[in-house]
Formats: sequence, structure tokens, C-alpha cells
Amino acid sequence: MTTTKFQEYAADFEACRQIIKHASKSFYAAFSQLPEEEALSVYAVYAFCRQADDLIDENQDLAGLDAFEEQLRAFEDGQVPDQFIWRALAVVFQHYPMNFQPFYDMIEGQRMDIAFSQPETQDDLSHYAYHVAGTVGLMLLPILSNQPDTCVSYARDIGEAMQVTNILRDIGEDRQKGRIYLPSDRMNSFGVSKKDLDQEMPTKNLILLWENQAKHAENLYARGLGIIPLVKAEARLALLSAIYYYRAILDACRQSDYQVLSKRQSISAFEKAKLLVTVKADLKKYS
Repeated sequence: MTTTKFQEYAADFEACRQIIKHASKSFYAAFSQLPEEEALSVYAVYAFCRQADDLIDENQDLAGLDAFEEQLRAFEDGQVPDQFIWRALAVVFQHYPMNFQPFYDMIEGQRMDIAFSQPETQDDLSHYAYHVAGTVGLMLLPILSNQPDTCVSYARDIGEAMQVTNILRDIGEDRQKGRIYLPSDRMNSFGVSKKDLDQEMPTKNLILLWENQAKHAENLYARGLGIIPLVKAEARLALLSAIYYYRAILDACRQSDYQVLSKRQSISAFEKAKLLVTVKADLKKYS
């Protein structure tokens, strides 16, 4: 049997798998349904994104992020840094027609967090969301689709929807870090103050603002579903699962009476199993 590059670098891909398994149970539950090489490739891309995110979000290490970007430039020039993420990504880049620009844009998004300022408008939030989340979708397109150029707008919509979902889930947690991702003009129009974000339970006005942003995310998810017929047949279950699992976080927040200031809401394994039944039924629309 011929040993593939994926098998040759199995230990590096396993290290990437462990990162996504522990850092994002929703993504892991969804993308582990892919055929092996596609799944391993997604894990490697996720590990890259998690490394970039952790350098800033966990460590506030701008020098480390700069060094990480220099490694990316060396990687683009054909030099593979001797670290498991880069060795795994080298296999992915050899196997799929990957695009470097989203990787650079992701790093730029992390710089936005180190020099953080609250977005003033929905457009400002969309710009930020592209850099930290839409980029992930663009990275994955060559793995999931044979026609990635036709999927770009859908991938950006899904990425922004997921980022807005994260923001709505993590309002209290982000506030503790000194960050407010809700657009300031929307806060003003709904009569929500910064002090409202320091409470244990949300005010009625904050719930109205939360629903405004949730509806925005749900509209983006609905638009993003246009990607499903454009991805490989064997990737549709995984991608649709990822969308449904993430979208369900919004309903989990609603069912908790909008406890997003003091708790982080999530989707249990049992709830994911129930959702998977719906995913498989809805997938028949695209066959």
C-alpha cells in the first residue's frame, strides 16, 4: 500500500485534531464527519486559526503574532517551519489549491483585537467579522468545494453569522475583557448603555438589541445555505451540520432567558444528535 502524505504526517495531523476537539466541540462534531483527508485538512486549518487567535486573545502577544506572520511568509516562499501546524499545512497546500490571502487576513483580524475599538456600525462589525471568521470559510473552500471561486460570498456570510453568534453568546465574557463588539450606533438606538452590560441579567432594551443582531445572523445563515449545492457531495453533511450547530447557539441563548452576561450557553452532545436528524432530512433538498 502506498503511504500518503497524510499518513506520513499522521502525528502532526493528530496534534491538530486534538486542538479542534478541545477548542470547538461544535466544529469537531461537524467536520469529523468528512472523509479522512478532508477532515484532517480542516483540522490543520483550524489549528492555524486557533494559534493566531490564542496569541492575542489568551496571551496579548503581538510580537508572537508578528513572528507567526513571518513564518507564514516563509511558508509561502516554500520553507516549512519545523512545527506540527506548518508540517500539516504543507500537506494540505500540496493537496488542494489553497489561497494564502485569507491566512494573512486572519492575522490582520487578530491585530484588530490587540488595538481594539468598539465597532461603530454594522458595517464595521462586518469588516471585523470577515477578518476573524469569514477568512476561515475562505481557507476551507478549496478543501470542501471543487469550485471555490463560486462560493466566496456564501462563505463570508456563514463566517460573519458565526462570529455574530459568538459575540451574542459571549457579551458578558467579552465585557470582562474590556471589549464590546455590539455596534455603538445600535446600542444607542436601542437605548443600551455600557453599564447595562455589567449586570447579571439583561435589560429589556438589551434583549431587543440582542434579537436585532440575532436576526441579522439568522439572515446571514439563510443566505449562506446557498453554498451547500456548490460543495462536494461528501462535504455537505459536515458543512450543513456546522451551520445548524452554530445557529442553534442562538436558540440556546433564548431558552436561557438571554443569560449571556453571566453564563456561556452551548449545545450539548444530545442536542447535536437531535439536530443531526434534522440536518440529514434537510440535506435531501440538495441531493
